[in-house]
Amino acid sequence: MGHHELDTVGQHEPHLGRIGIWAGELDRWPATDLREAAAVVEDLGYPALWFPEAVGRESVAQAAMLLSATRRTVIASGTASIYARDAVTAAAAQRTLDEAFPGRFLLGLGVSHPALVTQVRGHRFGPPVATMRAYLDAMDAAPFGPPTTSSSAPPRRVLAALGPKMLRLAGERAWGAHPLGMPVAHTRAARAVLGPRALLAVTQLVVLDRSRSRSADLARAHASTALPNRLTLLRDLGFDNAEALDDRVVDALVATGGTDDIAQRVREHLDAGANHVSLHVITSVPDEAPLRQWGELAALLL
Repeated sequence: MGHHELDTVGQHEPHLGRIGIWAGELDRWPATDLREAAAVVEDLGYPALWFPEAVGRESVAQAAMLLSATRRTVIASGTASIYARDAVTAAAAQRTLDEAFPGRFLLGLGVSHPALVTQVRGHRFGPPVATMRAYLDAMDAAPFGPPTTSSSAPPRRVLAALGPKMLRLAGERAWGAHPLGMPVAHTRAARAVLGPRALLAVTQLVVLDRSRSRSADLARAHASTALPNRLTLLRDLGFDNAEALDDRVVDALVATGGTDDIAQRVREHLDAGANHVSLHVITSVPDEAPLRQWGELAALLL
C-alpha cells in the first residue's frame, strides 16, 4: 500500500501506524465494556484507537480511562470540542496526559456543530476557522506548572478538518488533519491542500457484511446522518446529486462487503495520500463493541 512518510520529532512521537480503529459508539458502552474493548483493540495489534466527543463522556477523562486500560496503543481524541473546555485547560490536559503516558495521547480538536454548541452547551458558535485559530493561539500561550518530562517538542495535535480552509490551518498549526467519513476523492484533495509533510489521518465508515441486502440499509442510514455537513464538499468533488443519496454517494461514504472489500478501500485512501486510516465499523447493535469485526479486519489488514 502506498503511503506518505512523516518527519518525526522527539522520542514521544505518537506512532499511529497505517490502520486504526475509530470507536464512534463507545459512549454507549459501559465503562467495563469500554476498558475491555480498548484491551481487545490493543491485543489485536491496532496501534491507534480514536473516539469522538459530543454529549457523552468528557473527552480527556475518557482518554485517561483508555490509556489506563492499555499499554501501547495511541489513544486519540479525534474530535474534542473546542467549546467543551477553554484553551488553557485543553493545553494543560494534553500536557498532563503526555507527561503520564509519553507518546500515547494524541489530541484531536474540532469545532463541533452549531446546535451542540448553542443549544446544548450554551455558547455562541463563532466562525469555525477564525475561532479555531484563536483557540490554538491561546493554547500555545498557555502556562503549565508541572515539570516537562517528555521531549522538548510540544505534544502533537490534529484538527478535525473537512473544508480547504480548516485543512490549510491544520497544515500550518497542527501535526495535520483528521477528516471523518469522506470519500477517497476527498483524501486526494486534502493531501493536495496539506502538502506532502503533514499527517493525514482519515476515518472510513465500514459495514462488514457480504450480504448486500443487509448492509445497504445500514450504510444508507449512516450516510444520511453524515450528509448534511458534507453536502457542499461532496458536490465540489463531483457528486452533483449527493442530496439524493444514490448508490454512488452511499458507496463513496461507506465501505461495505467482506474484508477484501474493506482492504481495497483502505488501499485507495493510502494511495490517495493518507498516512493513516481508522475504521469506524457500523453494526445493527451499536450498544455492543464490534469485537468480531475488528478481529476479522485485523487478521487481514495488520
